[in-house]
Amino acid sequence: MPDAALPQTYTNPVYPHYFADPFVLRHGDDYYAYGTSGRPHESGRAFEVLHSRDLLHWTALGGALEPLGGENARDYWAPEVAFHEGQFYMYYSAGVGDKGHQLRVAVAPRPEGPFRDAGVILTPDDPFTIDASPFQDEDGQWYLYYARDFLDGERVGTALAVDRLEDMTRLAGEPRTVLRATADWQIFRQNREMYGSTYDWYTLEGPFVVKRGGRYYCFYSGGAWEEPNYGVSWAVADHPLGPWTEPESDGPTLLRSVPGQVVGPGHNSVVTGPDGRDYLVYHAWDPQKTARRMCIDVIEWTPNGPRVDGPSFTPRPAPLPR
Repeated sequence: MPDAALPQTYTNPVYPHYFADPFVLRHGDDYYAYGTSGRPHESGRAFEVLHSRDLLHWTALGGALEPLGGENARDYWAPEVAFHEGQFYMYYSAGVGDKGHQLRVAVAPRPEGPFRDAGVILTPDDPFTIDASPFQDEDGQWYLYYARDFLDGERVGTALAVDRLEDMTRLAGEPRTVLRATADWQIFRQNREMYGSTYDWYTLEGPFVVKRGGRYYCFYSGGAWEEPNYGVSWAVADHPLGPWTEPESDGPTLLRSVPGQVVGPGHNSVVTGPDGRDYLVYHAWDPQKTARRMCIDVIEWTPNGPRVDGPSFTPRPAPLPR
């Protein structure tokens, strides 16, 4: 029976402060959230760590990552954490503003950190890589999904790739394209100056993969992260390396902006709640765009793929333990 003291409903956001690109790790019965901070933590560490037992009440544990130092690693984006053989591995990008980001990995003995960089650039041959997302298949093989820049094809811009992890700090160096932009709604900015040329720039980012019902589902965000066209879609494959197919749609298939209520819901992760159901964890702007805050909505798995009744902004049933 549910504890009468536990809330029967919740209303987004589930954390009132700035917490972008939220990733939630379930470790035993505990949940740890990691996100891109609006400002450096008072400890001097990058990324804030939160703890919860119910996905609704979150306690700040402090900064997660010891900073790298140096003028080429001022900004830290989109951490995700994997647990493997007793260690926690944080994958993230570091750069300056929106320039020069490269994927890195840091290690800690505890989920709250502090994480210390392993001294490895995972994608040294790419000028811009962000949004690293580790995934372990049932056979034990780890993969890393991420976003990189593509300058060829009809829709130039940032899109999704995957590579095998040979170990937790080294990629195989055999990246494969997961998805490229295919739709007008995925535009980031027209006439954007990049790499010495001007492009109509499209963006797919924030990949996150789960396996359900024998198939692999890649959730991703597309569009301009500050604008109403930003939202969450998905693709499906029969192998972690693809090929991937998407449902036809005139916009984001899972989460879209709700005029006057929610702007730019996106950059999600997926976690199993205390009730045994899968939840989409994502950030969203308030209508005044004062901050991106962490939200959750339950995922319904259907024969036609995942469905989410969101982004929600009215009371929803709480993920009560079974």
